[in-house]
Amino acid sequence: MKRLSRRDFLKASAMGMGAVAVSTGLAGCILDSSDKRDIRFSQGVASGDPLQDGVILWTRAVPDDDSGRDVDIAWEVSTDADFRGMTHSGRSRAAAQHDYTFKVDVRGLMPGQRYYYRFRTARSTSPTGMTQTLPEGTVSQVRFAVVSCSNYPAGYFNVYREIAGLDNLDAVLHLGDYLYEYDSDPDSYGAAQADAMGRTFPASNNRELITLEDYRHRYAIYRGDDHLRELHRKVPFITVWDDHEVANDTWRNGAENHNADEGDFSDRKLDALRAYFEWMPIRPVTDGDQETISRSFRFGDLVDLHMLDTRIIGRDEQLAYTDYLTQDGIDAARFAADIGDPNRTMLGAEQRLWLENALATSTATWQVLGQQVLMGRMTLPAELLAGIINPDPSVLLPLFAELANLKGRYLAGDPSLTDEEIARIETVLPYNLDAWDGYYVEREVILETARQLQKNLVVLAGDTHNAWASNLKTGNGDQVGVEFATPGVSSPGLEDYLQLPEATIPDAEAAIKLLVDDLDYLNVNQRGYMLVTFTPDEARADWRFVSTVKDRNYEIIGDRNAARQTLPGPGNRSLVTPG
Repeated sequence: MKRLSRRDFLKASAMGMGAVAVSTGLAGCILDSSDKRDIRFSQGVASGDPLQDGVILWTRAVPDDDSGRDVDIAWEVSTDADFRGMTHSGRSRAAAQHDYTFKVDVRGLMPGQRYYYRFRTARSTSPTGMTQTLPEGTVSQVRFAVVSCSNYPAGYFNVYREIAGLDNLDAVLHLGDYLYEYDSDPDSYGAAQADAMGRTFPASNNRELITLEDYRHRYAIYRGDDHLRELHRKVPFITVWDDHEVANDTWRNGAENHNADEGDFSDRKLDALRAYFEWMPIRPVTDGDQETISRSFRFGDLVDLHMLDTRIIGRDEQLAYTDYLTQDGIDAARFAADIGDPNRTMLGAEQRLWLENALATSTATWQVLGQQVLMGRMTLPAELLAGIINPDPSVLLPLFAELANLKGRYLAGDPSLTDEEIARIETVLPYNLDAWDGYYVEREVILETARQLQKNLVVLAGDTHNAWASNLKTGNGDQVGVEFATPGVSSPGLEDYLQLPEATIPDAEAAIKLLVDDLDYLNVNQRGYMLVTFTPDEARADWRFVSTVKDRNYEIIGDRNAARQTLPGPGNRSLVTPG
């Protein structure tokens, strides 16, 4: 199979972005009045990748004919909603070859400033969008809404609706799985109730995404959702992809959900990335730049946000326990040798060196990693693995309870525990090899880097559809920072995978929390988002949940556990649960 080079990604980015318009001030924007077509801004407007002096603005201008002619388009940026204080304007074309998507990189803006923007054609005007630039200098607070895993057939985007109603957000961080590649048939992932909810895909797109047109059409459906469209209109996004923007469990040269009869994987991946660059408010990759989608955002002296790709550029193929099964159990020696391979990587050498340099040169109070998968150690007693791989609640729940009881007695120093009982709870293995636990040597490099540099590290994660908070410790047990993981927007969580009856969920959560040493908080069955707030004194995560994603009528509900975690500022890195 062809291995994708950096040049391939540059090509995908360039193809997806086209000739990005750059706006540095006011310019003439007389439109072609001879174009009598009706132009629709059906997917609204969006902004993203804010800087102190710039931001990407996005729209899609769709003509009512199929002539394939480009659309003459203008943009306007102002400091007020009435556009009396216009700072930027200009004119270009939304190209048919880019699915009529259009971006402009507006530069020369003022730091920490709100701006309003809109697009116009000869006969139409888009909705007015709001965006803001990054602050510089001394900053007292930075506030993110953090989301991931939005599966259209699995439920309504009530979570996006809630975030759109918030004030004083600096950005929405979308940590991937912005869309899913599956169809919406009842037996597809999360889609059992899609028909009843009116969340099925049209026949022209109700198939697994393979081609460029497939991915483009799916983005158009997602961005037609009222709540997602409104959130994009109101707040700038900072995004990174996960696996489902291409295919489930993507790695550098393949994916679990890609078969030989679906064509060459590198072609599929490039098509998926081209659509991503077309449809997301993200800057293109440029030659001479050492990043692909990895990039940093500086929020004054308070937060440096480093967005990472843990999926597509450098990841080695995931290990699978099924490859190590023998008649006597798991071939522990071979598994240990493979998972401990120092050359095994999730980031790739280039991205890892970039991150290490970014951490070393930053002077911000908080170093924040925006990425996809759990970094915290999630090891469980080895005998639980079979029950998790093939879950049966009638077997798994009693085993959870039994092992949690043993662990509680062990932590209390119970002298009556036998050597065999102690071995049952001390013989642990990572339960999710798709996460950082499957690449632990590279994780150790990152954590040791942060420790040696004495950085205050906060890792943000998505992917699991559940809420988690973990202490991040080196292999020697040194506390480095914390991880806050957001629940899914609509994708089903661990309660669905483990087939947990609702009444058993609190006990299951308590058992998991007790059995996983570094885990401080989890919620396995509620969809929602994370509100993460940074001040000079603390980093704080508040999890907010919706009562349902299966109905447009819902409530914001309280959590069974303390739905807040804080990390005190410099000088004290231990994770604290407020009472």
